[in-house]
Amino acid sequence: MIKLSVFAAALTLVSMLQSPMAVASNEDVAASPQITYYTLEPDITTNYVTQGKRLGYIRLQVDLMINNQTNLTNIEHHTPLIRDAIIDIVSKQPEAKIKSLAGREEIRRACQDQVNRLLLAETRQQPVAELLFTKFLYQ
Repeated sequence: MIKLSVFAAALTLVSMLQSPMAVASNEDVAASPQITYYTLEPDITTNYVTQGKRLGYIRLQVDLMINNQTNLTNIEHHTPLIRDAIIDIVSKQPEAKIKSLAGREEIRRACQDQVNRLLLAETRQQPVAELLFTKFLYQ
């Protein structure tokens, strides 16, 4: 009997401790922006600058991390502009930059900056928090 009452008291204490945490977490979730992801479909395939007569091909899958779900319709509407900006930047890159890890990061940042500049001019917002290369194949 004593064990049962100790167990009930412990259970009550644990449930009381967890309740404020659950309320605080729900408030934090409501206050934080709702990040969403948008994948550019189909993958981007273009050439890049090589040395010699051989053509270099690159295939990218690009995901955009959008800082607020309400901006998703703007992103969908301006997808052709975004794709064109990425193709323009990637196609001008030299082979050494495409093949190096540091070069890929520079390309990614350049694409993200250009996309945000274009969207700022079109929508007066910079909705892209991150531009991610989820597939990066070159030949």
